[in-house]
Amino acid sequence: QVQPVESGGGLVQAGGSLRLSCAASGRTFSTYAMGWFRQAPGKEREFVAAVSGSGGTTYVADSVKGRFTISRDNAKNTMYLQMNSLKPEDTAVYYCAARLTYRATMTAEDFDSWGQGTQVTVSS
Repeated sequence: QVQPVESGGGLVQAGGSLRLSCAASGRTFSTYAMGWFRQAPGKEREFVAAVSGSGGTTYVADSVKGRFTISRDNAKNTMYLQMNSLKPEDTAVYYCAARLTYRATMTAEDFDSWGQGTQVTVSS
């Protein structure tokens, strides 16, 4: 059983940066794809970014492309989301998810395990 745990959320001013981390225990980390999703109040959960097991393939939502970067360090069993040039509309709870296969996907239903979420608030 893979259990992702997010960290790194917080309050930041517009234009600032944050780095989210997601640590995952369980199976060999490099054998499963990882992803980030977010959900703002009153809105549907949306895809943010995903990375394959090896880290060689990444997907990033158009809404954050050029500002957010997803990466992973398999030696540390950790995935990251570097968020730059943050905007108030990035305010949401950010969830880390693990998929029990190496292939990345942008579809939430394809992921098998989810973290509890970490709050990111961007003030204007």
